[in-house]
Amino acid sequence: MKILISLIGLVLIFEGLPYMASPEAMQRRLKQLIEMPPGSLRVMGVMAMALGLLLCYIGQRSGLLD
Repeated sequence: MKILISLIGLVLIFEGLPYMASPEAMQRRLKQLIEMPPGSLRVMGVMAMALGLLLCYIGQRSGLLD
């Protein structure tokens, strides 16, 4: 449970960095996201989840990160 809470905290830190560093650029980017079709956003989400799953697998099952 401690690792899960730490991971959520890290995600929030990384998600907040662009908003703190460059809020104007983030506003422009969010406007672009609103204009994208839902299907494209869904594909991007699936790709991000697949990449995250792959990274978790590599980190947990392989000896690459030991």
